[in-house]
Amino acid sequence: MLALYMRDVRLAWSAGGGGGVGVIFYLAVTAVAPFALGPDLPLLARIGPALLWIAMLLALLLGLERLFQADHEDGTLDQLRLADTPLVLVVLAKAAAHWTAAALPLIAATPLAGILLNLPPGLLAVTLASLVLGTPALALIGAVGAALAVTLRRAGVLIAVLVLPLSIPVVIFGVGAVEAAAAGRAVGPPFALLGATTLLFAVLGPIAAAAALREAD
Repeated sequence: MLALYMRDVRLAWSAGGGGGVGVIFYLAVTAVAPFALGPDLPLLARIGPALLWIAMLLALLLGLERLFQADHEDGTLDQLRLADTPLVLVVLAKAAAHWTAAALPLIAATPLAGILLNLPPGLLAVTLASLVLGTPALALIGAVGAALAVTLRRAGVLIAVLVLPLSIPVVIFGVGAVEAAAAGRAVGPPFALLGATTLLFAVLGPIAAAAALREAD
């Protein structure tokens, strides 16, 4: 599984600029917000965490179409289905590779995005923590969408339609943690809900994606 993980990370970075394209998109979305909302810095700081989460979600959708499709087209997926390794572990490895190649660069770019949105350092730190805890769930949800659409070409829009509704709880709990910190409330409960959501998708996501891949022709 480590070899599959490393292979997918290398392929993700070599295909169309890899995480660099996602970072550019992520920063572009956050940079547009100040122009759209005007010079109201308190408003930017208040809605900044929600904008970062939405930009993160949209940026992570960019590479999902390729997550299983290339392996399906060249026959690698058939070999993985016939191998002794459970397909659930294959999905976990590929989702982890997607998170490493796509989400980690975005998280690393978040401090710059936070400056663009006038986020105070304390709220920026909480936002970073929520992204680290919640983005694995987004990667696992994305793996389910990619598996369901693996036999379809140019299925990016369909994957987005499948993934976005399932991602809503993750975004709500992630933004809720930052809002709790901004209001001076305890951040433990929203972080606990966010962690529980990630664990839930860590269990159910690979099972659902593996079932979809078994049925793929």
